[in-house]
Amino acid sequence: MRKLPLDTIALIAVCAGYLIAPMGMAAVNVAIPALAEDLQANAIKVAWLPTLYILSNVALMLPFGKIADNYGRKRIYVWGLALNAIAAGMCAIATNIDWILFWRFIQGASGAMIFGTGVAIITAVAPSNKRGTALGIVASCVYIGLTLAPALGGWLTELLGWRSVFYFQIPLVVALLVYIKVYLPGDWKNDHHSRFDWIGSAIFILFSCSLVYGFSKLPSVLGIGLLGVAVLSLLGFIQHQRYVKQPLIRVQMFKESRVFSLSLSTSLLMYASNFAIIFLLSLYLQYVNGLSPAEAGQILLLQALCMAIVAPFAGKLSDRFQPRIVATSGCFIVACGFIMLNQIDVNSQPAFIGAGLALVGLGFGLFSTPNNSAIMGAVNEQEVGVASASMNLSRTIGNLVGMSLVNLMMHHYIGDATFTPEQNPALMLTVSLALKMSLSFVVIACLFSAVRGRQ
Repeated sequence: MRKLPLDTIALIAVCAGYLIAPMGMAAVNVAIPALAEDLQANAIKVAWLPTLYILSNVALMLPFGKIADNYGRKRIYVWGLALNAIAAGMCAIATNIDWILFWRFIQGASGAMIFGTGVAIITAVAPSNKRGTALGIVASCVYIGLTLAPALGGWLTELLGWRSVFYFQIPLVVALLVYIKVYLPGDWKNDHHSRFDWIGSAIFILFSCSLVYGFSKLPSVLGIGLLGVAVLSLLGFIQHQRYVKQPLIRVQMFKESRVFSLSLSTSLLMYASNFAIIFLLSLYLQYVNGLSPAEAGQILLLQALCMAIVAPFAGKLSDRFQPRIVATSGCFIVACGFIMLNQIDVNSQPAFIGAGLALVGLGFGLFSTPNNSAIMGAVNEQEVGVASASMNLSRTIGNLVGMSLVNLMMHHYIGDATFTPEQNPALMLTVSLALKMSLSFVVIACLFSAVRGRQ
């Protein structure tokens, strides 16, 4: 194995982590109905299961990116993998929903460590003329993980119960940690340490928490007040980062490169359109259409399967053509998929939903790798860790915004009721509004992507 080039060994290590982490994250979505029934969890707490994971991911992505630049990207990546396995094990033995919510938050922190450093490792070791291809392979592994997750989660839930969707991650992570220890030497970090910005980290965590909790409490006075705190803390974070000597992220990067700023904005909007939809459609297919967890998982896997097939080819295209052209084409195809999904009702056939998801997956696979390549290619070598964290931060903030808005809808239309057939009309209304929201986000993303300029 040591005879392989270093970039190949690193690519295997990162791809494996980027396969396991999203697979473990997304498999839980299919198991939620069984988990909710077993633990007697209401709709509000069920909606917090994916939200808390994303919240800690967002809040800690930049800090871990900075720590990785200082102390070693491989080191933080390994710690993230180990923490992911521990959190999964604690979720598996939980006896109440609150315990799972806590450890899902911890698991989200491990995801910030993994996703905030993996791309930076690849960028550091891959030759510039092969970066797009390498990032395409990494993206494909994420999508393969997301592809396997719904089907695997459904099968495990039916055969072994919902706890198995947490247990299965542990041996995979242990095997990967052994591989990294044996075959991947060295680490990648900056030559000189920069002081960690504790104040900036605290302000950003305040922004993330007040944003999510504020959305969940709308339209109450508390919700409006928390969203006001979120806006003020975000503005304060930007101002602090402008003037602190050693910031978590140089906000000047956004002014220096139109490609960097608009590519991140496009990523945020695209992921805001997508993340909550899989969660909602899992509920729709099982509660409204009456499918089993395994049957629902087979429908939901179509989107990620198409992503996994297309992403490596999109990476090669981004090495040959302007990423803007390839990514914008992908945005347009995603919009067509959401136009199709906006037609679903209580009588829609699973095949129709699968076709719409496949179209969304095709477009997303075409979009993501060229967009990521554009982001990483727009910064200097000393800032690839922060750029990697920023890229994943835009993705996770998009996920967080989309899921927070869906939380708001579920809180408003379903509230603290448990899922029963009587709640199906409210669930359908939530799904319909969420799909319209997603389509709006994608249309704006198409515009941003088209005008970002040449790399």
